[in-house]
Amino acid sequence: MATTTAPQLKAKDFKGKVDPDWCPGCGDFGLLNSVQKALAELGRQPHEVMCISGIGCSSNFPGYLSTYGMHTLHGRSLAVATGVKFANNELTVLVTGGDGDGYGIGGNHFAHTARRNVDLTYLVMNNQIYGLTTGQQSPASRTGMKTKSTPFGNLERPVNPVTTAIMNGATFVARGFSGHGKHLVSIVKQAIEHKGFSLVDVFSPCVTFNHDNTYDFFRERIEKLEEVEHDTSDWKGACEKAMHWDDKIYTGVYFQDKDTPALNEQEPVVEHGPRALAEPALTSEQGDRILKRMM
Repeated sequence: MATTTAPQLKAKDFKGKVDPDWCPGCGDFGLLNSVQKALAELGRQPHEVMCISGIGCSSNFPGYLSTYGMHTLHGRSLAVATGVKFANNELTVLVTGGDGDGYGIGGNHFAHTARRNVDLTYLVMNNQIYGLTTGQQSPASRTGMKTKSTPFGNLERPVNPVTTAIMNGATFVARGFSGHGKHLVSIVKQAIEHKGFSLVDVFSPCVTFNHDNTYDFFRERIEKLEEVEHDTSDWKGACEKAMHWDDKIYTGVYFQDKDTPALNEQEPVVEHGPRALAEPALTSEQGDRILKRMM
């Protein structure tokens, strides 16, 4: 009996049918290109991948990627993605969004998805501003930053997503920069291959509304963790490096725990395969009766 193997795809095969409507020069283009290249290099097929997003400029991402996709609610993408992963644990599930969506309104889901160690890859395009709503302060905006909502300077301290993820139990935590394409592809590939909750915080400059954290700002400060002495199993060392900001900012893999199993690997309900592909536990008549009572 003849067998067929899936074709080796190229990055262009993961290009969605819709062209991005981001501003020219937006950092989100860099992550989109990196994800397409990463999926191709990992040998994934479009039907094996689901991309889920919340709300924001960056959250249009699923429409620009030729995979399964869902554009969900503001700050709720991780909750939806958890349901998807448990419904079909064989899917590679990517979650995409911005710092406002993920670290602001979605902060609670961020903390608890990390704690549960669900096998998801969370790609946050961190532009340190609310771009879709035209330039208000976000949870990642630096202290003193002048925005439409803070014309006299931001009084709040910004969130540190790297230390937050590590302290809440994420087993893979990294940072990338959309201006360093090859490095970002490598980070995304590692995140996807990791079994457990992976956060990749991506510096993705907003060229329209954030004139503080520009491409030049990051290029002058970024140093790759691969080029310095760093142990990715040392969470204390990872947190210390994550605190660097003004003169030096590190990108690369901060922390990885390869021993803690992902939640979906331990859940008995999926031990016999994806629930989405299993025979229904209820007959159609039983299902109809339940729906009738609920209506």
